[in-house]
Amino acid sequence: MRLGRSLLVGVASAGILAGATGGAQAGAFGLRSQSTIAIGQAYAGAAAGAAGVSSAFWNPATLTMHPGFQSEYNITYVDAYARITPTLPTPTIGFGGSGDVAQDAAVPATYSSRQLTDRIWVGIASAAPFGSVTKPNVNWAGQTYSRSSRIVSLSFAPLVAYKVNDWLSIGAGPVVQYFKVRLNTALGPLPGAGNAILEGDDWAAGGTVGVTVTPTPGTVIGVGYRSTIDHSLTGTFRNPAVGVVPIRVKVSLPDQLTFGVTQAITPDFRLSAAFEWMNWSRLRAPAIRADATGTAIGSFPLNYKDGYLVSLGGEYQWNPQLALRAGVGYEWSPMDASNRSTRLPDTDRVHASVGASYAWNDKLTLNASYAHYFAVGNKRIAIAPGNPLYNGAIPFFGDVQADVNLVSFSARYRWDDPKVAEPAPIIRKY
Repeated sequence: MRLGRSLLVGVASAGILAGATGGAQAGAFGLRSQSTIAIGQAYAGAAAGAAGVSSAFWNPATLTMHPGFQSEYNITYVDAYARITPTLPTPTIGFGGSGDVAQDAAVPATYSSRQLTDRIWVGIASAAPFGSVTKPNVNWAGQTYSRSSRIVSLSFAPLVAYKVNDWLSIGAGPVVQYFKVRLNTALGPLPGAGNAILEGDDWAAGGTVGVTVTPTPGTVIGVGYRSTIDHSLTGTFRNPAVGVVPIRVKVSLPDQLTFGVTQAITPDFRLSAAFEWMNWSRLRAPAIRADATGTAIGSFPLNYKDGYLVSLGGEYQWNPQLALRAGVGYEWSPMDASNRSTRLPDTDRVHASVGASYAWNDKLTLNASYAHYFAVGNKRIAIAPGNPLYNGAIPFFGDVQADVNLVSFSARYRWDDPKVAEPAPIIRKY
């Protein structure tokens, strides 16, 4: 069975989106809603423990920094905005722009850490690493490239960390992830055109490892790695012309390497920094195959570049109960005019954030953060002959306006009695 190239590319040109949220807040379809504390410092030092218990998302070795039995519950509201304005020579320009394609949502993340001995910790991390849900106007100039998109992802990571000595810790664990995608595209350029729908889902697994080093008192260096996860999505492609076609799509989601450092400047003030690399280029152009025969009937022409983030943040302990923090960062998107789609109009961005923590008592600490992401750099969409996203029929040109606000709250609770001494720390022998 053969499906028209223009129809398949129109459905697939999204780039695969993933997530349990509204508009993506990181490069391509990545999410940055895993930690309230990390958001407040623009993710600076997250791999070195600066994000509290939720640092385990980036580096499982940071579990050894938390005595006793602790849990952290995060909820982040994503207020995303993205509007595409068609420009000449788009032939369908008269049908108007996209409206606000980004959908707002609230995204949870939870973490727990339990100290078993003076050397061994176990924990679990639950979060959504990727995501975007977009919905432009039903009738608009770019509808043959995208209507609605809704994809859901959720990952679970049981972790173990080992304190080798008083300056070195290591950690690791498997990551189990669910991934679901649904893409809706118009069958033609005229208002009222019917829809083609592609959807599929899968469970798959990868892993995470990390290390922290404390070379001197007040200095922590952390490195964490989350592996790629190879999903084999099974589902259907539906449109009135060909009916329902069972399909399979193999997608290798990007691996991620994060460096973090924190340095105590005074007993009350700490600076942190971060560098992150995400291997988006490994996605390339996943093939869409008929499930019955394995025959390639289309592809997702993603062609992403790698993504990078650098950030700097600080935390000041105002008094024994109140800590204040802020951060700034710059993120290089894996997308530019050569691969930016109407379904995912991502750009480079500047992160600016503030946050605070309040120790309610010995057991409970409340955290809050706010961040704003400014879209910068190239914001052009140019889908025309020579661009892999081109559907072979209707070119599309447009300009993107986008920004994101994050409002995040979390609570950290210590289940055991903090006044009861934990096992004595390891003393390095010389």
